Amino acid sequence: MNENIIELKGLTKRYGYGDTESFALKDFDLTIKRGEFIMIMGPSGCGKTTLLNIIGLLDRATSGEYTLNGEDVAGISARRQARLRAKKIGFIFQNFNLIQDLSALENVALPLVYINQPRTVRLKNASEALRRFHLQEKEYYLPSQLSGGQQQRAAIARAIVSDPEIILADEPTGNLDSRSSNIVMEELKAIHEEGNTIIMVTHNPALTVYATRVINMLDGQIDTDVKTVADHNLPQPIEVKVKKRKHRSRRKK
Repeated sequence: MNENIIELKGLTKRYGYGDTESFALKDFDLTIKRGEFIMIMGPSGCGKTTLLNIIGLLDRATSGEYTLNGEDVAGISARRQARLRAKKIGFIFQNFNLIQDLSALENVALPLVYINQPRTVRLKNASEALRRFHLQEKEYYLPSQLSGGQQQRAAIARAIVSDPEIILADEPTGNLDSRSSNIVMEELKAIHEEGNTIIMVTHNPALTVYATRVINMLDGQIDTDVKTVADHNLPQPIEVKVKKRKHRSRRKK
């Protein structure tokens, strides 16, 4: 059975004090297993993006516990958080967040700078990631020369180029037409089937067909939490599948 990759206990994010006090998250509990494809829904202001930012180590909770792969990361240093973020987490944003004066290839290679890969290796890996998303002929195009769908596919390539364990996606189809949205979701589905954990915020209920679990939030807490795929049916990382096949082969002998 896939193990827990994220555990949140009593997570609270508070803004202001006294009469101006408000909560983006309040006593929030959530456990995520490796290989889940979770879609988080809810009205604007319910805490979805705040939750994603805390999981992605872009923001800190006011209080509570956050365990990532068994490590308590809520109180670790900003430098340590940055290293974990670079190695374990990939981000996909609604507005693509590509740097406009860098080529698609250079944009995709950026996360590899933070894990100290040499430039030639970075560009080679970025090129391979773009090829996966059928953008090999667009490597040297600037973002302004790409369509919205192509920009988002480049952003997905950037998110996976460092081989992270977790992909966080904040409204990745929000600025796309239906055809481009379908292409992007099929790409995310393929990434998930390789055993990656995906946590995605969306306002579009039609996209929940891709999810193994759908969480609806309200006022900084979970309102409903529905699993559509049993834990033992979640995809596993490729290296785990290979080890299992080798183990079964040895037993047959």
